[in-house]
Amino acid sequence: MEAIINAINFIKELGPTVMMPIMIFILALILGAKPGRAFRAAVTIGIAFVGINLVIGLMWTNLGNAAQAMVERTGVKLDVIDVGWPSAAAIAFGGTVGTWIIPLALLVNIIMLAARLTKTLNIDIWNFWHFAFTGSLVYVATGNLWLGLTAAALNAAIALFLADWTAPAIQNFYSLPGISIPHGFSAAYVPLAIPLNKLLDMIPGVRDWKADPETIRRRFGVFGEPIVIGVILGAILGILAGYNLKGVLQLSINLGAVMLLLPTMVKILMEGLIPVSEAARDFMAKRFAGREFRIGLDSAILIGHESAIATALILVPITIALAIGLSTIGLNRILPFADLAVIPFMVCMIAPITRGNIVRGVIIGTVVIAIGLMLGTTFVDLHTKAAIDAKFTMPAGATLISSICDGTNPLTWTILQFSKLSWLGMLILLIIIGILLFFFLRNEKAWVVIAGAPKEVEKESS
Repeated sequence: MEAIINAINFIKELGPTVMMPIMIFILALILGAKPGRAFRAAVTIGIAFVGINLVIGLMWTNLGNAAQAMVERTGVKLDVIDVGWPSAAAIAFGGTVGTWIIPLALLVNIIMLAARLTKTLNIDIWNFWHFAFTGSLVYVATGNLWLGLTAAALNAAIALFLADWTAPAIQNFYSLPGISIPHGFSAAYVPLAIPLNKLLDMIPGVRDWKADPETIRRRFGVFGEPIVIGVILGAILGILAGYNLKGVLQLSINLGAVMLLLPTMVKILMEGLIPVSEAARDFMAKRFAGREFRIGLDSAILIGHESAIATALILVPITIALAIGLSTIGLNRILPFADLAVIPFMVCMIAPITRGNIVRGVIIGTVVIAIGLMLGTTFVDLHTKAAIDAKFTMPAGATLISSICDGTNPLTWTILQFSKLSWLGMLILLIIIGILLFFFLRNEKAWVVIAGAPKEVEKESS
């Protein structure tokens, strides 16, 4: 048993830049790809993830500093510090639930594949930590390990359902054939975004706004180019932060670089995925004729799209304004800071629903961020206790912590509410998942169109 636990811990400690290439290499070999081609694909994907992380780090540093300066200018003091997703990951992987999350989530995936309840094979093992985070919070809140493991398993099942629901839209919008995104954070906003987008369709005038990147380029010429948009947004954020001319110019160029480099890294990632997707297609055609399978990947492969980045950058000052505004009426205590760089992960699965419309993305993003801050505020004490139990190093002077990534996750909050009813709550949640799967599988065509798939994709998925 100790050897198994040590092996699981070793895999977790590798991180996504090493874990993902290993999983891709093994999967490609199983699917029948030649070893040389499989190895090159895996290494290419690993390098692309390194590049993506470097660009996100650049964005993280620049946005974090600007956000801190903006808040300092307002003079507002909030008592809960956003210390970023590492606190949530520490909670997830630092406890007993985290020890067993990899075999547990894989078992859930295998059972659902065997029962034809999902088409997704989730190989994004690193991001199983999102499921472990939910389970760990339930464990800390209830003191019941089995309840925590059950909550984590149900979270994994919900993520697979959301991945299948959004897959045709994701594949069409991002040109990613055979891919789905069972990401515990990004997918959680889909159930909120769909009705909000439908609501915008009902508003005269608003429903006719065209604000996708292509339309913006056509209307504004060079000022609609992604690099220039990044530079302009960087200048606006620098001015709002009270930077001097040097600081404004530096932030402008850095965010312009993000708008250029992030899509480039994602293109390299896609280059590595091509041999795997081709091998998967041939494998399924030979052995499972007529049945569709999808490879579940990290939502990092989506955030390079210019609509996701532009929407996220616009949402940075809006997030800070929401945090301050909601705090004045007692609905928020969280000071957004370290996790502002994860906003692209929050909006990347919303973009296909809005067909890349940046204005709609900003409106929907504003609503879901407001909801997230209010929900996250309700369990900051639990988040902090779980982090301390996981031996997370608290920042100097901090007594309460949270994070935008999962600390304000509506799906995590929902599962926590069901856990308050103990096993009855888990049973009710399982029944709800079963009902959703029943209606989804019964009329999958209509569901995928609601999630952003065009009607021609609807026909292909039938």
